Amino acid sequence: MSKAKPLYKVQFISNAERYEVYVREVSQGAMFGFVEIGDFVWDNHSSLLVDPSQEKLKTEFDNVMRTYIPMHNVLRIDEVKKQGNAKVTELSDKVTPFPKPIYTPKN
Repeated sequence: MSKAKPLYKVQFISNAERYEVYVREVSQGAMFGFVEIGDFVWDNHSSLLVDPSQEKLKTEFDNVMRTYIPMHNVLRIDEVKKQGNAKVTELSDKVTPFPKPIYTPKN
């Protein structure tokens, strides 16, 4: 009896934007301090409405087999039963990216 691969929803921050993608593979990866994700799953419904943020993700990860995300940029990884919409949302300017520099020169 063959069991389907699990589906993961991965949320992370990159370039002051919050990414939410669906993948079939998540691992610690061979590079220390990085989370490796691969086998991206996209919504292939043919509808009249096109979500621009999902289209942006599709083009950004078009030929990507797997990507490595710094661990401190990962917000959450969930194993889910159903796929939702992949999306990119801009963060407000009140969000401070982590980690912040330890040493800040005084003026």
